[in-house]
Formats: sequence, C-alpha cells, structure tokens
Amino acid sequence: MHRNTETQSSDRRGEILEIAAQLFAERGYKGTSIRDIAERVGMLPGSLYYHISSKEALFVEIHDKAIDAAAQRVRKAMEPFSDPWKRLEAASNEMLDLQLNPDSLTLPIMNNLRAVPDEVRQALVRKRDEYEVIFRQIVDGLPLPVGMDRSIYRILLLKILNTADSWYRDGRLNRTEIAAQITAIFRH
Repeated sequence: MHRNTETQSSDRRGEILEIAAQLFAERGYKGTSIRDIAERVGMLPGSLYYHISSKEALFVEIHDKAIDAAAQRVRKAMEPFSDPWKRLEAASNEMLDLQLNPDSLTLPIMNNLRAVPDEVRQALVRKRDEYEVIFRQIVDGLPLPVGMDRSIYRILLLKILNTADSWYRDGRLNRTEIAAQITAIFRH
C-alpha cells in the first residue's frame, strides 16, 4: 500500500510539473501564480505545497528539464556525424526545430529569463551555460581560420538560432535548408 501511495504522489507531481510548464509557457513566469497552477490541477493552493517547495523552485526544475531535453535532442542529432561541419548543421537544424515547433514548451520557458527574480535567474543561467558547452565543443572542433575568435563565433551562432522565432517565416526555405544555409554562411 505504501508503494501505491508513492506512485500516486509521483504521478500527481508529474501532472503538476506538466500543467505548470504549460502555464509558464502560456502566461510567463510573472503571469503564473501558485493559485493558477493549483486551480488547473484541481487542488487547493496550500495542498500544492505538499508536492513543491515554491514557485521559484518549480520554475527552475521545469526550465532545467526543458534544457536537458533540448541538450539530449541536439546531441542525438549530431551523433551520426564525425565531420565538424555536419555536426554544426545537425545541431543547428535541431535548434531550429526546438525554437520553431509551436508545441514545444522549451522556447517560452527559456524566454522568461528577464522576468524571474535574481536568485532564480542565476540558477537558470548556470543551466544554460551547461547547455552552451555543446556548442562550445562544436565550435572548438571546427577548422576555423587562425585568429577567428571562437567565443564571438559561438555567440553569433547561438544568437541566430535562439531568436529564430522572431525572424523565421514559413515559405521559401524549410528548416533543414535554413540550417544548411546557416552552416554555409558560418563556414565562410
């Protein structure tokens, strides 16, 4: 019986995380309250604290899971390739898919950085820095001209990929073709 209670509690916590992620994606960090989450889950706000410690901790956990899932997808996309340019193209393609998929919760959750309290922001930035290691390794493996600053190269690449939702429009090129174009531009 004890095991069944643990399973139910775990299932309930998973439901809370999923609903909270949807609310944070829809309304942003500031626009989502514990009361909103509890209401959507069908609980009283006080009962929600049995499953979570705070709104801030909940947001950090959801953000971290989104970043971990994104990292896993990017690594898996690059896995078949040893050529550094093909690895860049595969990673770029996966990033575009993450950024432009309307069903993805990753982008809206990641875009709440400025809306969160400072202590939460620090935790989010630490996790993003871990994620950026993937792109640091990709860029470090590229045969770039001597004297090219790899940090600036990486920052420009990530800026383009991370803001795709603001410039991409369906039409002339699909995401895979855009990833190939980004790689070709950064190769020169």
